[in-house]
Amino acid sequence: MKIQKILTGFGFILAIGSGFSQNPIIKSPFTADPAPIVHNETLYLYTSHDTASVASTNYEMKDWLVFSTTDMKNWTNHGPKLSPKDFSWATGDAYAAEVEERDGKFYFYVSTFHKKDGRSNGGAAIGVAVADSPLGPFKDAKGEALIYNEMTTDNPHGWDDIDPSVFVDDDGQAYLYWGNGSLKTVKLKDNMVELDGPIQYDNPKNFIEGPWVYKRKGIYYLVYASKGEERERIEYATSDSPVGPWEYQGILADSAPNSFTIHPGIIEYKGKDYFFYHNGVLPTGGSYRRSVAVDYMHYNEDGTIQKVEQTEEGVEAIE
Repeated sequence: MKIQKILTGFGFILAIGSGFSQNPIIKSPFTADPAPIVHNETLYLYTSHDTASVASTNYEMKDWLVFSTTDMKNWTNHGPKLSPKDFSWATGDAYAAEVEERDGKFYFYVSTFHKKDGRSNGGAAIGVAVADSPLGPFKDAKGEALIYNEMTTDNPHGWDDIDPSVFVDDDGQAYLYWGNGSLKTVKLKDNMVELDGPIQYDNPKNFIEGPWVYKRKGIYYLVYASKGEERERIEYATSDSPVGPWEYQGILADSAPNSFTIHPGIIEYKGKDYFFYHNGVLPTGGSYRRSVAVDYMHYNEDGTIQKVEQTEEGVEAIE
């Protein structure tokens, strides 16, 4: 496969030669947990960053990366834009994250772990950073964790507060979704850094982690990593409310090749619908050395989603 690196003022562009398979779209470094947003006709893709060795038996993820494209073919690597070290209360690795824009600011919701201190005895936690640009610089917007382990009690394990997803409804109300083992939902205040009410607990069919929530033509969609036969796959549910109840709709995507996990990121961009995910297909890749890929997603007339086909070819360039 021919890959050209074209230097730019911000980083480099990964140009995938025509006639060659596109997926994974990011060949280097290893990336996972894709979270796309669109701003000013540019698609920005936020990812976690796998740095584990080939022999490693666990995740090693030290920071969050940002990529961008205007044609779904050439991806500019803007490098790391945030790390757990940027949060005084945080420790450990940089797990899945998502960015949401509101009133000209960009809020970067991250999952990592909390230091043992007077507020928490440790465990997974969710923080939020803010910037005036999708490329940062980002800084801790709160000075403390938004969610920490002691705030949720429905699961006994210490890593249930991960994988944040934020959705702002048409009426301006923002919601935070997250969880491992159960789906947790809470309203956010207009400032996007404070909770606005009690946490709600749900158990969508086969839910494991990685929720992604959005709205299309009056239907709310909850897409998530679920219990596959041997590895995670993607399933989804719908509702007429951003807080459910969620009606199970079925399997959206099968397990990713050579990776135990799979993580959804869904976006409409320039008239087409895209499904981002990660797999472990690159040389020396695997469950702890993953790579982001993208394929098309198609809706039926009733709003249900056709099953996504994971392909080597990926998607076509936008002219």
